[in-house]
Amino acid sequence: MPKDHGIGASIKRREDVRFLTGAGNYTDDINIRGQAYVYFLRSDVAHGKLNKVDTSAASKMPGVVRIFTGADFAAVGGIPCGWQVTDRHGEPMKEPAHPVLAQGKVRHVGDPIAAVVADTLEQARDAAEAIELDIQELPAVVNMKAAVQSGSALVHDDIGTNLCYDWGFVEENKAAVDEAIKNAAHVTTLELVNNRLVANPMEPRVAVGDYSRGTGDHTLFTTSQNPHVIRLLMGAFVLGIPEHKLRVVAPDVGGGFGSKAMLYPEEIVCLLAARRFERPVKWTAARTESFHTDAHGRDHQSRVELALDADYRFLGLNIETTANLGAYASTFGTLVPTVMYALITPGQYDIPAAHARVTGVYTNTAPVDAYRGAGRPEACYMIERVVEHAARTLGIDPAELRRRNFVRTFPHRSAFGLIYDTGDFLCLLDR
Repeated sequence: MPKDHGIGASIKRREDVRFLTGAGNYTDDINIRGQAYVYFLRSDVAHGKLNKVDTSAASKMPGVVRIFTGADFAAVGGIPCGWQVTDRHGEPMKEPAHPVLAQGKVRHVGDPIAAVVADTLEQARDAAEAIELDIQELPAVVNMKAAVQSGSALVHDDIGTNLCYDWGFVEENKAAVDEAIKNAAHVTTLELVNNRLVANPMEPRVAVGDYSRGTGDHTLFTTSQNPHVIRLLMGAFVLGIPEHKLRVVAPDVGGGFGSKAMLYPEEIVCLLAARRFERPVKWTAARTESFHTDAHGRDHQSRVELALDADYRFLGLNIETTANLGAYASTFGTLVPTVMYALITPGQYDIPAAHARVTGVYTNTAPVDAYRGAGRPEACYMIERVVEHAARTLGIDPAELRRRNFVRTFPHRSAFGLIYDTGDFLCLLDR
């Protein structure tokens, strides 16, 4: 195939010229006449009781329009999780309230306590420094395994546990997997950590809220990978705005990697403030602020067992994963470690029986959500590490072990019920 007609070719994109010549239109480039600015005062402790948030002196400072605290959002719906999980016992997951601004407690470093709206960003920042806080620091739980042990500090007192769900898939396969492991010639067991990480896109998150009193139209400009979900969740579940009166605009987005796919409190504050003051309101995250508040990724601890027969054919796969959800159930935070991770762990291998159990846990850390493939990289890491470990332990060439166990006949139904339409894994490995 000619180099200019396929894989490996240098592709010209229609947006390249404006990006390379500085004519891009990122969210932070958007400035609306008369706009105000928001600065968020955030918790610097992982867990604490909010005894006092005194804004009286700060409210009188130059340029301050209004200072919002959690009490101002008591009548507003909290931020909903976008994916409800039913656990392996048929029980719904435990989803505690996720307030727009902290109410009663702070639950992770970066949890927003107050939002200062002012004529300039500098005035908003100065006023935030004048807010008096009384936070009684509480024991924090950051280890996901410790979080579900008896006596652990509770992230959310109202649900009485740090367990969000105990999820299992293809529970009817568990007996078959146990039997495969019991009768296997070889069983490879591996403990794995897929560490937490922070996304670092080129452009930090930005939100600009606007409102027209004449038409009742709301407009949110935001660095979002998912504007339709933002409109749905914010309109229907938080602010009660009909969809035809809420427009969410995602202009050029300077990288997202998953971390810009969720509904965040800053977007809600900007839009609500714009409606309250009939004035555009803008917020731009600082880089360090993003590290504290953007959804983190992954953070799994897993135990995997791979059963093989005497000819090194795979017989069964058993996975137990604890997933750290952070302080709140983020938009897709419950979905990623379950459906988007566990179901594809068999990968390209023909494994007759498989079972997965995932425990979702709340901790006093930043919420965890989608990042770069959202579950699939975790699954690939899981299966390839255990296959590689099995090969090295048994003294067989890792490529040969893979060849023996690739799916060869299509369509193929995996042990988790997914249909593989086609593929040629042997060819790819040989090449």
